[in-house]
Amino acid sequence: MDTTAQRRAELAGFLRARRAQLDPTAVGLPPAGPRRRGGLRREEVATLSGVSATWYTWLEQGRDIQPSRQVLDALARTLRLTPTEHGYILSLAGYTPLPESADGTTDSAPAHVQHLLDALDFPAYAIAPDWQITGWNRAYADLYPNVATVAPADRNLLWLVFTDPYVRDLLPDWEVTSRRFLAEFRAEAGPRLGDLAHTPAIQRLLETSEPFRAGWRSHDIEGFASRERVFHHPVRGELHYEHHRLSPADHPDLHLVIYTPIAE
Repeated sequence: MDTTAQRRAELAGFLRARRAQLDPTAVGLPPAGPRRRGGLRREEVATLSGVSATWYTWLEQGRDIQPSRQVLDALARTLRLTPTEHGYILSLAGYTPLPESADGTTDSAPAHVQHLLDALDFPAYAIAPDWQITGWNRAYADLYPNVATVAPADRNLLWLVFTDPYVRDLLPDWEVTSRRFLAEFRAEAGPRLGDLAHTPAIQRLLETSEPFRAGWRSHDIEGFASRERVFHHPVRGELHYEHHRLSPADHPDLHLVIYTPIAE
């Protein structure tokens, strides 16, 4: 059995198992009576998901058919799948799971992520898929004090890089770094770019920042790579760090940006 067939078989088995485990009352159906086994019937799943019973039967049989993303999303809702389970069936069908929120906006990093940031002695912060800064530690606030005082709506990395004079003075290579950040943002956004482009920070930057508009029109794409960063701190002088980025396994859409000191 080839890899594609194995994925179809796994998807089929997973759907059958979840269908059998779901209480009919959870989807508004009468409870299973004495003449009916637990779980939903295939016909019920098909009707609730807006597909034909025959097509859904083929899907559960592992036949060579390609479900659309929209159909898998509907099945996930019908079967009351968790976000992890939803992402799993998408991956089995060859789709890249997306965040539940299209713009990826969150108010703050999860508590355990903030605890990790606080445990680090060097600058570190967390960004959501739209590059909203959702958490930071004391060392990062020392490097960039405005992060703690800026309005929450403005606490977006791209917005701050392109609009905050402090950041421009902090970065001796601002022209290069700002364009590189934007190229990395586009590369990471991938299929979500259409949604992320309509987030408030991006829309405001397109309206107010000519350097941002020029970078946006260039369509430059660049993958992230760890590298040396130099900062001109107004009190501590020239600082050299190595720029790293990690993603927690339980929050893969959240990026932790970490600056480790480089000995001078």
